[in-house]
Amino acid sequence: MLAEARSELPHETALPGGLAYEQKPDGYRAILFAGRDGVYLQSRNGAQLTEAFPDIAAAGQAVPPLVLDGELVVAWDGRLDFGELQARARRRGAGGRQAARARPAHLIVFDVLETADGPLLDRPYSERRMLLEGLFADGVLAAPFVLCPATKDRATAEDWLDPAWGAAGIEGVVVKGLTSRYTPGRRGWLKVRARASAEAVVAAVTGPVTAPSTLLLGRWDTESRLRFIARTTPLAPAARLELGARLYPGGEDHAWMGRRFSAGWGSREVIDHRPVVPNVVVEFAGDTAVDDGRYRHPVRYLRVRDDVPPDQLPPPGA
Repeated sequence: MLAEARSELPHETALPGGLAYEQKPDGYRAILFAGRDGVYLQSRNGAQLTEAFPDIAAAGQAVPPLVLDGELVVAWDGRLDFGELQARARRRGAGGRQAARARPAHLIVFDVLETADGPLLDRPYSERRMLLEGLFADGVLAAPFVLCPATKDRATAEDWLDPAWGAAGIEGVVVKGLTSRYTPGRRGWLKVRARASAEAVVAAVTGPVTAPSTLLLGRWDTESRLRFIARTTPLAPAARLELGARLYPGGEDHAWMGRRFSAGWGSREVIDHRPVVPNVVVEFAGDTAVDDGRYRHPVRYLRVRDDVPPDQLPPPGA
């Protein structure tokens, strides 16, 4: 079951029977099938992850028949580290076992879809959640399985959207209807990402420089290299005109002349961009999924910051 993105927490009537709020950790969505014939760990897209996460598979062998839905994470240096998780997902065999010892993973479980007594997809969320909490309370599930924090209190959910939680690796909140059934493939949940604003320099654009469609943003690192940190969502017409009047094409000595940038995380598509003189600083709003200073998802342009000189921007990741 999937979630539809929203910009803010929905009204209490948005989903049937009242709402539950769950933390959204920064990880890989995964379903664990633990049965009498073995354990299988599957990604959201159906990829086999069992060999990449032998620590989770071994833990699954010690539980009774269950199908669990959750988020694979790796905690490192005081936060959930998506980069370390990616590195683990690429390793198999002896390398996968070594990585499991060096960077152990956890499965943050938010749903139970089946037990030895049969499927639970048609049961209401509240009943499935109660059963899941009982599995942890009774010790049936323990580390590396972790119960996903959930609440019915809106104020608590709003607190989870604070960027401070993002610094720890909590991307935001998933909202679920208390009486809703589990329908695979349907976007019956809602998700709200934690967001915070930051500044960067406009270093390239898509579309014409005089009326850009999107902005490619950068910051200088500690070695004075201009690094790509984010791409904006499509600009509103007024913003295209405002920025087009301030931007000028970059010369052959531009740091990004001839550079290739991916159109998105996991995509092979290349952005058709035009470098511009990097002297316009803008403020943008982005979610908390940031890898080594680079925003994983598109950010939203807010405004030009004439009061912030380009050479006073912090380096990426600072």
